[in-house]
Amino acid sequence: MKKKWILAGGLALALIAGSAHFKYYLQAGYGQLLIISNAHPIDAYLADPSVDVSLKVRLAKVKRIRDFAIRELELPDSDSFTTYVDIKRPYVAWNVIATPELSLRPVEWCFPIAGCASYRGYFNKNDALAFARSMQKAGYDVHVTEVPAYSTLGWFSDPVMSSFINYSEAQLARLIFHELAHQVLYVKGDSQFNESFAVAIEEEGVERWIAMHGDEKMRLTLMANNKRKKEFLALLAKYQKRLADNYASDATVEMKRAEKARILTALQDEFRTVKVGWNGYTGYDGWFARQLNNAHIASIATYHSFVPGFRTLMKDQANFQAFYATARSLAALPQGLRREQLSGLEKVELPPVPGEQVKVSQEQT
Repeated sequence: MKKKWILAGGLALALIAGSAHFKYYLQAGYGQLLIISNAHPIDAYLADPSVDVSLKVRLAKVKRIRDFAIRELELPDSDSFTTYVDIKRPYVAWNVIATPELSLRPVEWCFPIAGCASYRGYFNKNDALAFARSMQKAGYDVHVTEVPAYSTLGWFSDPVMSSFINYSEAQLARLIFHELAHQVLYVKGDSQFNESFAVAIEEEGVERWIAMHGDEKMRLTLMANNKRKKEFLALLAKYQKRLADNYASDATVEMKRAEKARILTALQDEFRTVKVGWNGYTGYDGWFARQLNNAHIASIATYHSFVPGFRTLMKDQANFQAFYATARSLAALPQGLRREQLSGLEKVELPPVPGEQVKVSQEQT
C-alpha cells in the first residue's frame, strides 16, 4: 500500500510538472491519492469486531461477487475490489460531458496517459460545475453526471467504496463486473467502444450471477428492469436519430434550434406515455427531470451504442477468453471500421453523427 501511495504521488507530480494546467491534474492526482491511501483490506474489516455487522455482510457479498467474476467471467484476478474505503461523500467523482449546440458528438479531452475520453472527471463537485458553466458560456450543451465508481485500468488497486457498497446485490455485481472489464480491454480515444464492451460484460455477468445465486424475486426484478431499460434505450435511439437528421439537414441554424427544442419536448412527452406501463416505477424520472440536451443524450449513447453488437459477438464465442480475444482484434482496427463491424453484428441502426470529433488537449483548456 505504501508503494502505491508513493506511485500515486509521483504520477501526480509528473503530470503537474508536464502541464501548464496543473490545477486540474492536481485535483486528479490528489483525489486518487486520498482514495488509495485510505483504503484497507476487506479481510481486515471482516476480522475487526468493532466493524458494523451490516458492513461486514456487504463486504462479504463483494468478495463472493469478485470471486464469481474471476471464475465465471474470466475477468482479471487483480488486487481491485480487495480493499474498502469510506470516501465520506455520496459520489467519488463527477464527469462533465459536452457537445456542440447542434451535434450529438461529444467533445473529447485528451490526457497524457489515458488518451482521449468523451468526458472530463473531477473529484470535487463544485469544480465540475464550474467547468461545466465555462463550457456552457462557450456555447456547448453540457451535462454533469455523478460517478459512484471508476477504473484506473490496473494502474492502482481499485477499492470498494462507500459510494456503492449499499447498492442492491444485482447493482453491486453490475458495477464490479463493469469496472473489472475495463482492465481486460481499453482503447485510447474510443469511449463508446470501451463503455459498450464493459456494459456487455456486466449485463451477461449479472444474468449469470442471478441464475446461479439469485432467488425468484431477483429474477423477476431483473426481467422487469431489462424490459424497462430496453424501452428506455429504444426511446432515446428514436429521438437521437431525429436530432441527428435535424443537425445534418440543410435548414438554417435558427430552424435547427427550433426543431431541436421541439424534438426534446416530444421526447419528454413520449417518456410520460411509455412509463404508464411501468406500474409506478420511477427509476428514470431523475434522468428526465434534468434539462435535456445533446450532452445529456450522448452520455447514454456512449455506454450503450455497441452493446447489441458485443452481446451478439459474445454468443458466438466458445468462452469468455475467446470473446476477449475477438474484442481485442476489433480494438486493433481503425475506429471507423470497428464501428462498422460492431453495427453489422446486430441489426440496430446507429444514428449518423456528422462532422469531425472535437478533441481538446489539456493544453487547450
